[in-house]
Amino acid sequence: MDEKIIKQVSIFVENKPGRLAAVTEILYRAKINIRAFTIAEAGDFGIIRMVVDKTDDAHRLLKENGFTVSLTRVLGVEVEDEPGGMFKIAKALGNEGINIEYVYAFTSGVERAMIILRVDDIEKATDVLEKEGVLFKGEVP
Repeated sequence: MDEKIIKQVSIFVENKPGRLAAVTEILYRAKINIRAFTIAEAGDFGIIRMVVDKTDDAHRLLKENGFTVSLTRVLGVEVEDEPGGMFKIAKALGNEGINIEYVYAFTSGVERAMIILRVDDIEKATDVLEKEGVLFKGEVP
């Protein structure tokens, strides 16, 4: 099961100029590659969520540099890059009473889309999506 789950780095930051640059400079200097990324704004603060290639290193370095950081278990799933991909996932999870807390996605121009999902029951969600034939990615390309 764990090979289907991705560790996401979440950083709580002030919503002001230069904070994103400070976070990404730490990763850049450590040669940590950002694979997927989103920012959720909440007034004076925000949460940067990202999937990186060296999760534990990123977590440690950001923490050492004074950032409030946590690791979150998320699912990375791959779908055809066509209408209905997200619907299939949302419907299957919703039918089983699994709440999607947040989602972000991207395409790489190769007919497939990568979706990062945070759900309230990750083990059950994995079972449900396996039955739907969803392709899990233990890491984001």
